Amino acid sequence: MGCDGGTIPKRHELVKGPKKVEKVDKNAALAARWKYCALSTEKLRRPIVTCDLGRLYNKDAVIEFLLDKSADRPNSEVVSHLRGIKDIKELNLTDNPAWEGERRNTKGDRYEDMHCAMFICPVVGLEMNGKHRFCFLRTCGCVFSDRALKEVKTEICHKCGDPFKEEDLVVLNGTKEEVEKLREIMEEKRAKAKATKKIQTPPKPFLQRAKLQQKMVKTAASQQSLGPLVLPAPPRWSNPWRNPGAWRNPGARGPSSPWKRSQRPTNLSSPATVQPSAPKPRRPTGSPTPPTTSK
Repeated sequence: MGCDGGTIPKRHELVKGPKKVEKVDKNAALAARWKYCALSTEKLRRPIVTCDLGRLYNKDAVIEFLLDKSADRPNSEVVSHLRGIKDIKELNLTDNPAWEGERRNTKGDRYEDMHCAMFICPVVGLEMNGKHRFCFLRTCGCVFSDRALKEVKTEICHKCGDPFKEEDLVVLNGTKEEVEKLREIMEEKRAKAKATKKIQTPPKPFLQRAKLQQKMVKTAASQQSLGPLVLPAPPRWSNPWRNPGAWRNPGARGPSSPWKRSQRPTNLSSPATVQPSAPKPRRPTGSPTPPTTSK
């Protein structure tokens, strides 16, 4: 088949050479890394967070992933190193006054600058579009350009005034070599934190004994401050029902006991509620009987 009717094939149609490598547009790659979330591939919007590797995410997308890690997501391997909300840091970004948002070119009748970014460096004014290197501080989350940190060397944040060290600087959207270094630093920190946690946490019996000792010390201190608590002895007639022999032997109650059998309460659960009655006066034994008058 073919080669009929005087057609002459060309060399590139007969000889199969190596396939051409497709070149990725640099502008599109920069826009994908600096303007879109690395997890949900949606446009970045506040609040924007980052991880120890310097990737940019939307906070709601990361929270959804942490709440349901079993769901199949297209870029789940990008956030496989995230264990919880403590592994991310919210960024304190500076808005670009030249950024007009989504309504800047609705009609499509004017030039659109693809390198215009939403955020800038608060010190130098460079746009955060991928052409310049940017870093953030782990302590406060403020973002600066690498040029600003080199020109104005200080140990205090230019924006919020919090102190920081060189170890707190993390590169945003770095190269593969920089990402590998950041990954090693992250793993070392996690290993150190795990080792210190094992050393600091004592066994459970020791914790229980320590809590018991603390309670004993607190009670002893409160008793020393208030003094010994001495309760007065109750009178003998306050609760005679605990001695049942007193009802059989009236002398056991004492000569001046005002209690009688007729006044015994029916509710023995609360004998303190019954009030004793006053003793009736007795007629002396040797007094003569009053004379009777006859009509």
